[in-house]
Amino acid sequence: MVIKISAPIPAVPHRITHDSSDDSDDGGVDVEGDSDMRPAKRRRASAKDLVTPGETVTDDPQWMRGHGTYIASASTEIIATVAGTVQKTNKLLSVRPLRARYTPEIGDLVVGRIIEVQPRRWRVDVGAPTLAGLPLSAINLPGGILRKRTETDELQIRTFFSEGDLLIAEVQSLNQDGGATLHTRSLKYGKLRNGVFMSVSGTGGGGGVVRSRRQLWTIDTTRGEKVDVILGVNGYIWISKHIEVAGGDTAITRMEESVSSTVYSSQNDEISPETRREIARIRGVINLLVEEGLNVDEDMVMKAYEAATLVDNDELGENSVFLGGETGKKVLLMMSGP
Repeated sequence: MVIKISAPIPAVPHRITHDSSDDSDDGGVDVEGDSDMRPAKRRRASAKDLVTPGETVTDDPQWMRGHGTYIASASTEIIATVAGTVQKTNKLLSVRPLRARYTPEIGDLVVGRIIEVQPRRWRVDVGAPTLAGLPLSAINLPGGILRKRTETDELQIRTFFSEGDLLIAEVQSLNQDGGATLHTRSLKYGKLRNGVFMSVSGTGGGGGVVRSRRQLWTIDTTRGEKVDVILGVNGYIWISKHIEVAGGDTAITRMEESVSSTVYSSQNDEISPETRREIARIRGVINLLVEEGLNVDEDMVMKAYEAATLVDNDELGENSVFLGGETGKKVLLMMSGP
């Protein structure tokens, strides 16, 4: 058997057409050489709209370069620096990456992992280009004590958070270099345990996760205990067994005192097999939404979870939490139904 190796064929450069819609803000780009195609604003992005790093977007000098592009030296060619879709705003060309790092904004609820412990602060990975900072003064001390941090607190800094710990926090401020400063001064925030972590990556900081009214809520599962879902705006997600806060009718300070013994504990509680199954089902629901390119927020997760539960009851039996293949299609069909 003879094996023949053909010479590589150079890719056709991505060209921009010059039509009457050049001055519009539709955000799309037409591909040259396809006269039968609809205007860019009327069609969805396809493979022809995608560019790869190093590919020439256009060599027409009337266009200005935007994010995700650069102009080659001694030429007018605009070349892509990332893999993504071409975006047009008037005469400005940019490339929106298929996958991007998270861009922090003040007030965002994020899930992070402790990377480094430094004097008086922690460095936290939140999926941003730079590590976020969590000062020792921005956390609640055990017992709800509000006081100035001392050298003793600095020596005990690893008793609160250590390398590898997961936490939920809020973006308090932004630094000049784009880094974020976090805080956990709330009963809703702090160290995470009794659950499973998952990461959703994609375009525009967080992939399928979108900013919504609530990023944290509790689900009353059908066969197990209550389950907490935390959708970090940065695309990090935490699904865990719900823990009731003792003394729910007391003042805030007393509530902090009641949970002080476990707020920084790394020991997981006992989780029943039924609750573990429901946690796995919710995780599969979120994976299904991401694979289908749908938004991941409270409404979509609840709709998909209810549909998955009905499909399970009708056909698959109690022990199945698999939501791929035909099962995933049935869940999506049930979500889109009346």
